[in-house]
Parts: sequence; C-alpha cells; structure tokens
Amino acid sequence: MLKYKKLLYISLLVAMAIVMHIVESMLPTSVIIPGAKLGLANLIILLTLVLLGYKAGFYVLILRIFISSLLIGTFLTPGFYLSLSGGILSYCLMVLAHKYLGAKFSLIGISLIGAVSHNIGQLAMAFILINNWSIFYYLPYLLLFALPTGFFIGLTVIYLAKHLQLNFEFEQEFQV
Repeated sequence: MLKYKKLLYISLLVAMAIVMHIVESMLPTSVIIPGAKLGLANLIILLTLVLLGYKAGFYVLILRIFISSLLIGTFLTPGFYLSLSGGILSYCLMVLAHKYLGAKFSLIGISLIGAVSHNIGQLAMAFILINNWSIFYYLPYLLLFALPTGFFIGLTVIYLAKHLQLNFEFEQEFQV
C-alpha cells in the first residue's frame, strides 16, 4: 500500500504543477522584464523535494515539463528547451544545497538558489540556441525578478511543509 500511496501523491503533485504552469503561461509576461515568470510550478517541485525526496521531485519536474509543454503546444520548441535546461540545473543545485547545506540554508535560501540557477540555465541554453554572448547582459534583470519570487516560493514551501503532513503508514489520514 505504501508504494501506491506515494505514487498517488506524486501524481497529484504532478497535476498541480502542470495546472500552475499552464495558468502561469496564460498570464501576461512582464513588460519591464520580458519573459520573466513567477515560477509557481517550482513551488510544487521544491515541496515534493522536501516531503517525498529527491527522486520523486525529479519525477515531478520532468513530468511537469513534458506534459505541460505538450498541453500548451511548446513541445520541442526553444521554450521547451529553455524550461528543461533551467529546470534541471535548478533542481540539481537545490538538491545539492538541501543535501549538503540543509543545516546552513533554510528553504528560502534553497529556493533562491533554484530561482537564480534556473535563470542561468535558461540563458545558457539560449546562448547555445542563438550563439550570441550578449544574451548574458539580460541576466542582472532576470536576477532582480528571481530574488523576490524565489523568496516567496521558499516562504510558501516552509508554510506548506509545516502544515501538510503526508502519511504513508495509516489507512485513513483525515478524521471526519
């Protein structure tokens, strides 16, 4: 039963991340910083990493990127590759920070690492796609947007992880 329950939680988290990503893609992009997004789906990724572990978090990340890109219609477009590269780099650095610096960094710090590295990963992929170093002049503006959103995501995950308890041992989790 434990395996199926965890799989159910992962499926629900993937669905929430997909919905958040699709809703965020419908919001108008920032006029001040074109292409800058809030990264609401990353909230679910970080929450999964904390509650269910590194492997489950990676599954949620990859499934969210592939399924939402299929639903939005951006599969195998430059936007897909930007999302994939930013997501994988930020996830790897968040896992390293959580695993080795967890005592020194709060979830806000880990979220900030994820937000900043996501932008770096996206710009690195953009450089590969367009082969122009001047794309990196855009990094300071993206980082100005990443810091408050990374802080917000980390703060929200702290609150959710504190109040959301996933139980894999008992048959019934909620008392009516």
